[in-house]
Amino acid sequence: MAGTGRLALRTLPGQGWVRGSGPAVLSRLRDAAVVRPGFLSAAEEETLSRELEADLRRRRYEYDHWDAAIHGFRETEKSRWSEASQGILQRVREAAFDPGQALLPRVHVLDLEPRGYIKPHVDSVKFCGATIAGLSLLSPSVMRLVHTQEPADWLELLLEPGSLYILRGSARYDFSHEILRDEDSFFGERRIPRARRISVICRSAPEDMGPEEPRQPPAAS
Repeated sequence: MAGTGRLALRTLPGQGWVRGSGPAVLSRLRDAAVVRPGFLSAAEEETLSRELEADLRRRRYEYDHWDAAIHGFRETEKSRWSEASQGILQRVREAAFDPGQALLPRVHVLDLEPRGYIKPHVDSVKFCGATIAGLSLLSPSVMRLVHTQEPADWLELLLEPGSLYILRGSARYDFSHEILRDEDSFFGERRIPRARRISVICRSAPEDMGPEEPRQPPAAS
């Protein structure tokens, strides 16, 4: 676990957490790709990080993935949480999902090493539904979305530690998304140094599944 130095990363200079190729794509994805900086307090981020470390430290970093989407990662799906973490995850559900929306019961946890990254991909509709919501821990990163048919249309999300991102609808199905590797990690002209990053991801269930276990491992996010 990193020490107190990592907490300084949560206050990056400048304003804005979303940038895009033009006003049209920004307007189109205004409600479909959302960043809520400072969703977690420093204490809440520490609570989640400490709890996850016990699960993750028993796993090795991997350099290939079942759908070739991730490099330098370890992951798990977690259904049992401390009372404090359950409260945090309930806030995520209330912020990101419609009342009564069926969710996958296990929370996906993805740990990227400092040199790790997620390649451009579109999540499979067979394994998760229209909405995903992720908490970012430990390190800032940049998520890039690119339209699958019109690659000139793109959006970038600055994900600071303690932030919540939400992707739904068009952002999920019409755009690929990726987490940039350290050497490519820029938000506009701002360098965003990448260190170890953990994401904690809640997902809605596919319409044909209901709140069951996914039939295969979830795609990366």
